[in-house]
Amino acid sequence: MPTLDAPEERLRKFKYRGKDASMRRQQRMAVSLELRKAKKDEQALKRRNITNVSSDPASEQLTKGVSLNLQEIINGVNASDPDLCFQATQAARKMLSRERNPPLKLIVEAGLIPRLVEFLKSSLHPCLQFEAAWALTNIASGTSEQTQAVVESGAIQPLVELLSSPHMTVCEQAVWALGNIAGDGPEFRDLVISSNAIPHLLALVSSTIPITFLRNITWTLSNLCRNKSPYPCKKAVKQMLPVLFHLLQHEDAEVLSDTCWALSYLSDGCNERIGQVVDTGVLPRLVQLMTSSELNILTPSLRTVGNIVTGTDHQTQVAIDAGILNVLPQLLMHPRSSIQKEAAWALSNVAAGPCQHIQQLIACGTLPPLVALLKNGEFKVQKEAVWTVANFTTGGTIDQLIQLVHSGVLEPLVNLLTIQDPKIVTIILDVISLILKAAEKLSEKENMCLLIEEIGGVDKIEALQLHENPQVALTALNIIENHFCEGEENGTILPALDQDCEFLNHLTKNYQGPMTSKPRTTP
Repeated sequence: MPTLDAPEERLRKFKYRGKDASMRRQQRMAVSLELRKAKKDEQALKRRNITNVSSDPASEQLTKGVSLNLQEIINGVNASDPDLCFQATQAARKMLSRERNPPLKLIVEAGLIPRLVEFLKSSLHPCLQFEAAWALTNIASGTSEQTQAVVESGAIQPLVELLSSPHMTVCEQAVWALGNIAGDGPEFRDLVISSNAIPHLLALVSSTIPITFLRNITWTLSNLCRNKSPYPCKKAVKQMLPVLFHLLQHEDAEVLSDTCWALSYLSDGCNERIGQVVDTGVLPRLVQLMTSSELNILTPSLRTVGNIVTGTDHQTQVAIDAGILNVLPQLLMHPRSSIQKEAAWALSNVAAGPCQHIQQLIACGTLPPLVALLKNGEFKVQKEAVWTVANFTTGGTIDQLIQLVHSGVLEPLVNLLTIQDPKIVTIILDVISLILKAAEKLSEKENMCLLIEEIGGVDKIEALQLHENPQVALTALNIIENHFCEGEENGTILPALDQDCEFLNHLTKNYQGPMTSKPRTTP
């Protein structure tokens, strides 16, 4: 059977079956960029503080600032009088906190950041610490260059120390600033981690802190889990996972969303990293959250479980035992195509497993909605459904392939043979070839050929023999020759194929041969 001509990047992303059985469930190494393109579904990497904060004894002067222009702010920030410093810093913070077009660049170019960092250390003036932390939070919400200016001025360590401040508003603003710094990328994330921020952050998590504060802590923790070039260090992950498990039991939508995103980042990697997440026992709760009506919870919980089933057979079985296959059929019918797509992707990873997993997939009623997607789904969803069927046919038993055919999968597959995506067309042709071989073993090949002809499959496959893509053309040719052409010695006339023999000879000479392995899941 011709194998799939999948690019190397796709082979790295998904589990697949190759000649070596040990490679049968090679995990995906990176989540498809296509799955992540809907940035609106992910929480922001950085956030500006543009809202008013209720005052406490440490910030009772917040409303007493005066309006200053930029030069007056520069003069005041660099003054020696603490009151002038406070007024100027508060005025700068207000400029940086306005909703539209805050002058981040002007404040950076004015050279105010080093002084703002100094103010973080003014333990005798908590209101000044608060205003400075707020201003630095908003500067760090800007471009990478602006965040770098904050980091290079030495802000991380004093911000970490403020996590122990007795004044809650100061402490919360430090959490927010560190979240913006960590959200810039792996380099600054690791600087925050190496500054011992995580133990201080985790110590703040309690049932008594205000929900807004807990949301900020959870969001900052999610940024400390984010990015994988490199991943956060194992020690940091080990520290955070127990608290993330605890936060996953919360009822607040924002806390749940950011916790699920954090787990999705931590599970996006090798089997060992997936195992760290699975071993915390989060799967039953994640599967429960996959039934949420709130998209900001459903999306990251589905992503996390999808990551987990790219792992080993055991890790996938734990997800199955947690009830994933009871939820995925519903999500295949979700009104949002983005959810359908990710559900089909997760299902394809289950279908990439042993026949026992495939049988559980059948038993949970996933075939009818899968066929419905092949018929009527958006093209991006149909592609994921095709990959699911491909994995099913590659790893399933003959009896399971019969059930697949009985579900009505052939007609929508044949209809997709006219699409302009040669990779997907090749996958479909391979699926048809596998089904025909299974039918041949059951002495049902003639009936299967008649079925494929009745739904217009033979005409479409014949036409593909002249496809511009060499592998599509050769795969189609092989199917026609092996399954739809009987020898003249049997007294049967070969079907008249409208083909250019010289072209096909050239095609065969230039075909490079099958690949050694085949993707078993979809992005």
